[in-house]
Amino acid sequence: MNSRSTRTSLFDGIEEGRIRASSYSSHEIDENENDQAIDGLQDRVSILKRLSGDIHEEVETHNHMLDRMGNDMDSSRGFLSGTVDKFKMVFETKSSRRMGTLVGSFVVVFLLIYYLTR
Repeated sequence: MNSRSTRTSLFDGIEEGRIRASSYSSHEIDENENDQAIDGLQDRVSILKRLSGDIHEEVETHNHMLDRMGNDMDSSRGFLSGTVDKFKMVFETKSSRRMGTLVGSFVVVFLLIYYLTR
């Protein structure tokens, strides 16, 4: 009897060689829902693809900017190192005249900048 009930459940939707209208329309509705879901997923995938492309471009732009900034910092570091070396050389000579000239120059430049920017 168990095999008879299984056979009945397998062939429940078939009547005289045709599928019943109710199960066919249910199948058609499921297909339409699947098609709509697939369309929705395709839209989401295309949006994500565009977003990931935009993010990639932004990252590349920032990497180029960071590289340029690193190069500028390296050149500034070299310039500053050269300036510090010159100051060391001036301070090591122990010439009071050079030291006075240097300090006086800094004071004059500071005062000029101060009064010109006010």
